[in-house]
Amino acid sequence: MENIEKIKELRQITGVSLSLCKKAVEEAEGDLEKAKELLRKWGEDLASKKSSRETGEGIIDAYIHSNKKIGVLIELRCETDFVARNEEFQKLAHDLAMHIAAMGPKYVKEEDIPEEELNKEREIYKEQFEKTGKPQEIIEKMIEGKLKKYKESISLLRQPFVKNPKKTVEEVIKEYIAKLGENISVKRFVRFEI
Repeated sequence: MENIEKIKELRQITGVSLSLCKKAVEEAEGDLEKAKELLRKWGEDLASKKSSRETGEGIIDAYIHSNKKIGVLIELRCETDFVARNEEFQKLAHDLAMHIAAMGPKYVKEEDIPEEELNKEREIYKEQFEKTGKPQEIIEKMIEGKLKKYKESISLLRQPFVKNPKKTVEEVIKEYIAKLGENISVKRFVRFEI
């Protein structure tokens, strides 16, 4: 009887199917935290398996900030029209558009950043650190560290999610992949600001 309550609670917290919640609670021997951890691990495994699948369906969503000075259009892809019409999927698209409005990423992922932009940043950091008088290998490490932070700050998937900064946008998307059972990807976005 006690497990049924835990299964219900886990379902309420995670939104994952009852059968998976039941399996997680049983495997965790009634330990709710352990069950949550199991679901997260299974979700990541599922997300990595599904990440190569084609995302031919999806939606375009918009977010306009209340001051009417910032607007975002986002194209969020999934595998089937069934998921594209799903309320959870649409909510994710809207939350991502709102995140983009707030955080102003320039690219979807780090690999999208043009090499010439990274080289310009490298030069700026090099100039800043040359004046410190530190050894060259230390300067190189400092440049790489700063460049890594820069790439994360302008890449949507690497940013801390605005509604839950403990997770990156990528982690949030993986949770939805596990929840909805399909690959999900951000195809592109555009942010307008006056």
